[in-house]
Amino acid sequence: MDDNKYCYVDKVFEKALDFKGRARRKEYWCFALFTFVIYISLTIISVNFMNDTGAILSLIFNLLILIPSISVTTRRLHDVNMSGWWQLLYLIPLIGPLVLLFFFIKEGDKGENRFGENPIKEENLETSS
Repeated sequence: MDDNKYCYVDKVFEKALDFKGRARRKEYWCFALFTFVIYISLTIISVNFMNDTGAILSLIFNLLILIPSISVTTRRLHDVNMSGWWQLLYLIPLIGPLVLLFFFIKEGDKGENRFGENPIKEENLETSS
């Protein structure tokens, strides 16, 4: 049995430069949770030590996850049959992030769409072999 069956963070980093295909909700939200926990940890470090250590670590972490974040978000939008360019909605205050949140929560297209096969179907094929 695969030890990382429920952990998709490694999958996001493996596909960091892959802007094609689809990412299921679980993959996207596991990565979001991972980054949130790291941000909270870095904030605690920054507040407790009252120096630039937390800020420097935050900067390094942000640089490390920039491309994987854009990639997994693009693939998540592909799963609901939307172009990755919809990420530009982040630039519209309040409304843009709310619209994107709707797309991130929405169930992906069943079956194949213009961006590829259903990732849930592909994952089931990998685990059954």
